[in-house]
Amino acid sequence: MARLISGVRTLFRQYPFVTNSAIYGSLYVGAEYSQQFVSKRWLAPAPEKEDIDYATIGRYAVMGTAVYAPTLFFGLYKWLDRVFPGTAKIVIVKKLVLDQFVLTPYLLTVFYAGMSIMEGSEDTFLELREKFVPTFVRSCIFWLPAQALNFSLVAPRFRVIYMGVCGLIWVNILCWTKRQSLPVATKSNATETTASVASIRNSEV
Repeated sequence: MARLISGVRTLFRQYPFVTNSAIYGSLYVGAEYSQQFVSKRWLAPAPEKEDIDYATIGRYAVMGTAVYAPTLFFGLYKWLDRVFPGTAKIVIVKKLVLDQFVLTPYLLTVFYAGMSIMEGSEDTFLELREKFVPTFVRSCIFWLPAQALNFSLVAPRFRVIYMGVCGLIWVNILCWTKRQSLPVATKSNATETTASVASIRNSEV
């Protein structure tokens, strides 16, 4: 066990970006796979069992590894620790505000728009418009207390482990939210809008 921990520390020290990317990609893949397995294989009645959708899992792998990991590794967290060092209450509040109200909206926008692009959706921002607010509210409920503990109590050397645990929980919430169906009315309106645009283009031709 000691050798394993030592080996992990060595990887983080020598290859921090690659290691963090692998961890975040694994979180997204693991969360989506586990949810599909539970909903499609474990809880579904025998006649309704479905195969695992590996194409969707692949999209989550891309999102976690190639999109989120670089943003989090090179982005706001290092800047926050450099500009607002320490654990004073006012410092923690500043970090929480910037993390939740600057980084989170950006990440949610990239997540929904990026997934829609990879899924080939006709309206890239449809799901973002419908799910941004409820997802953001859930992120506030989850991340504000989690990050308050992170910034105030967790030592820097343990933050990767702490954020990994929090990340696994949050990614499951995000995957579950992403899986929720859009309102029928919204889908119908989007379809009608697309049809109208196509009709106008055909008439112009």
